[in-house]
Amino acid sequence: MQTQMNKLKQMTLFMHVVETGSITNAADKLDTSKSVVSQALKQLELDLDTTLLTRTTRRQSLTQSGEHFYQYCCEMHRVAEHAWEEMKVQQTIPKGKITLTAPNALMSSLVVPALLTAYADYPDVELNLINDDNQLDLMENNIDLAIRAGRSLPSNNKQRRIGEFRDVLCCAKDSDFSLDNAPYIAHQWQPKTVSHELYNPLTHETRSLTFSPRHRTNAMQTTLALIESGYGLGILPNFTVSTNPKLKPVLPDFQMPRVNVYALHPFHGTVPIGVKMAIDAIESALHDYTQAT
Repeated sequence: MQTQMNKLKQMTLFMHVVETGSITNAADKLDTSKSVVSQALKQLELDLDTTLLTRTTRRQSLTQSGEHFYQYCCEMHRVAEHAWEEMKVQQTIPKGKITLTAPNALMSSLVVPALLTAYADYPDVELNLINDDNQLDLMENNIDLAIRAGRSLPSNNKQRRIGEFRDVLCCAKDSDFSLDNAPYIAHQWQPKTVSHELYNPLTHETRSLTFSPRHRTNAMQTTLALIESGYGLGILPNFTVSTNPKLKPVLPDFQMPRVNVYALHPFHGTVPIGVKMAIDAIESALHDYTQAT
């Protein structure tokens, strides 16, 4: 690796010697000593076993071999400059594939609308969205960003709290269920016996409710469809209930505990601009919902 780096350095020095017209001028441009440039040029000619420049006290000129090699040095420099510029652009303009995973409950109602807003002016972004209530391994699945409800287990990933939401015990708008015998629609991650603690912030009253689920689904959209159709009651995020005219809270004066939301990513240096924009957009959306409730 060191030998390869030395070769690239020698090629860069040679290119500057040619373009500035002398070893002295090249040393001044590169802010180094004349002896360093001279020694590098001498070593380069030894390594290549050829003469690249003929020099007198007044002028220098390229040999035929030197002319060919100079063209390669210029091409190398152009590629390097292009790579640097391209990387800088990618840190200011999002483009390419962004793989994001989120729980079913957050993806369609929160994450997707936030992403559509964030990338509205960036058609080169390619979204790869994974709905999954399991905590997928980010490195194993090439995931750029995970949005999770609740803190994740310790890992090498960077984890930051970006907001919160509340679940809402809700039913269809025209339903009139009794809490004593209402059919409960459970998500796959909920236990066999479901318990909820609700709190009234005005009266400071608490309500403890326990349900034995009659129906169970493995997707939030299915739970939503059953609740909308009047099959029973269940919990959905506040940002789903508040924007759906087919739903109503079962106990509108009571609140469920807040659920913290975290963003996880595997980047330990500079976070790609596309990922950063996604985090910021989702954080902003969560803030808006929190302020509204």
